[in-house]
Amino acid sequence: MQAKKWDIETKRILKNKLSKLKRTQKFMETKRQSVATKTEGKKSRGISALIVILVSLILAECFYWFILRQPQNFDGGNYDNHPVNLLGTMYKGGFVVPIILTLLLTVIILSVERFFALAKAKGKGNLIDFVYNVKADLRKGDIASAESRCAKQRGSVAAIVDAGLKKYKEMETQNLPKEAKIEEIKAEIEEATALQLPSMQQNLPIIATISTLGTLMGLFGTVLGMIKSFQALGTAGAVDSVALSVGISEALVNTACGIATGALAIISYAYFSGKIDNMTYAIDEMGFALTQTYAETHNS
Repeated sequence: MQAKKWDIETKRILKNKLSKLKRTQKFMETKRQSVATKTEGKKSRGISALIVILVSLILAECFYWFILRQPQNFDGGNYDNHPVNLLGTMYKGGFVVPIILTLLLTVIILSVERFFALAKAKGKGNLIDFVYNVKADLRKGDIASAESRCAKQRGSVAAIVDAGLKKYKEMETQNLPKEAKIEEIKAEIEEATALQLPSMQQNLPIIATISTLGTLMGLFGTVLGMIKSFQALGTAGAVDSVALSVGISEALVNTACGIATGALAIISYAYFSGKIDNMTYAIDEMGFALTQTYAETHNS
């Protein structure tokens, strides 16, 4: 009798330990998924905007002093004389030209960087086909196939969907009310999205700022050029044609460069914002599909 009691007690202890071990394993698996999602987000982060701006400033200054100031760009080989080509005219734009060129180069470099970063975030295959196929797998109840598609697709969107699928499978084994399970799936997708979204939006605020700043710097250069022109007109005696032409050149060059920089930044920002919106819509659609499928196919 004592041996039987001892046997029952031993089984109970072993069962409790096994249950704790399973819970620990589930916790560690969830932790690994969270770390993997964070790591994926860090991997997809692009280059620092500060580094890009500094490099662009150095390139712009070198271009201004060593290319635009070449003697062959000016009458008589003297940069104080009239410019004989466009490069010389740009040099006459004054100290504002390197600033605007810095902004222009920054927009170009960040646009190229965002192009490749968002292409990586989107994944390897067509995003619309990926969403359609995963939703089809969910309707069939084939979670393993959906996870396989996420592994093939890769990228930020696939990482978020994969996190939702893993939580979906986990909720099937949990003893919770149905509504609580659905909320858990929603919370997992929202957390994964919050981890990935900053990496997709990185550097876009800089481009948006330059869209305004480039135009303002162009206007600033225009005003400085016009001041020089009116100073040349206001001198006593004959009008200083050299000073007048320098002022007009400064005004026109800065206006053109500033408008070009602002326009390029606006186009770039709108294009990449649209791509991010498309990915966010895909994530929202998959989140809705996961919760809706769980609600329709599970009674508890």
